[in-house]
Amino acid sequence: MEIVVVSIVAFLVSILTFFSGFGLGTILTPVLMVFFPVEIAIALTGIVHFFNNVFKLFLVGKNANKSVLLRFGIPAVIAAFLGAWVLLKIPDAQPLFAYTLFGKTFVVYPVKFIISILLIIFASMDLVPFFAKLKFGEEKLPLGGFLSGFFGGLSGNQGALRTAFLIKAGLSKEAFIGTAVVVSTFVDFTRLSVYATNVSQSGISDNIPLVICATASAIAGAFLGNKLLKKVTLKFLQIVVAIMLILISVALGAGFL
Repeated sequence: MEIVVVSIVAFLVSILTFFSGFGLGTILTPVLMVFFPVEIAIALTGIVHFFNNVFKLFLVGKNANKSVLLRFGIPAVIAAFLGAWVLLKIPDAQPLFAYTLFGKTFVVYPVKFIISILLIIFASMDLVPFFAKLKFGEEKLPLGGFLSGFFGGLSGNQGALRTAFLIKAGLSKEAFIGTAVVVSTFVDFTRLSVYATNVSQSGISDNIPLVICATASAIAGAFLGNKLLKKVTLKFLQIVVAIMLILISVALGAGFL
C-alpha cells in the first residue's frame, strides 16, 4: 500500500514542483513519515529528490543562466556544506514551542519557524502589486544562494528560498527552471554527502522497491511537467510559486512539516 500511495504523491507533486522549483522533498517527507520512522523517511526522500533532480538536469539544465548560476550556485554549495555540518553538530536542538490540535501534538523548531517567516515575506512580494515590480539585482544573488544553501543543508528546505530569489532575477521561465534545477542538484549532492554517515544506517536497503517506484514516478511527473512548460506563462509561474510559498510557509511555521 505504501508503495502505491508514495508513488502517486511523487508523480503529482513532481509535475507541480517542476514549475515552482521546490516542494517535492517538503511534501514527500511527511507522507513517508506516515509509513516509516523519521530518519528513514528523510533518507528515502533525499534519494528520490536527488535522482529526480538529475533527470531534470538532463531535461532543462542547458537552459540555466551561467552568470546567475555562478553568482548564486557557488555560495549555495559552500553554504550547504556549512548548514549540513551545523545540523550534525546540533541534532538535539530544542523546539521553539509545541501545541496540540485534534489530539495530535505539533512541534515547531526555530530553524523552520525562521524559514517560514522569510518565505511569507518573499511570497507577499509576488502577490502585492508594488513589490511584484521589484527585482533583486545581481549583487543580491550571492546572499540568496548562501541563504538557500545554508537552510538546505540545515533543514532540507532549500528550494523555496532559492525560488524566492531566482523568480526576481529577471530570468525567462526556461532559464529560471534550468538554473533552479542545476543549483538544486549540486546542493542535494553536497548535503547528502555530508549526511552520508547517518543515511547509511537508515535501512534504505530494506525499501529499495519503494525507492525505485517513487523515483520512477517522480521522473515521469517531471517529464510531463517539461511537456507542459511551453503552455505556462511566466506570470502564471510567479502566482503558482507565491501560493506554494505561502502554503509551505504556514505548514512549516505551524509544525505540520
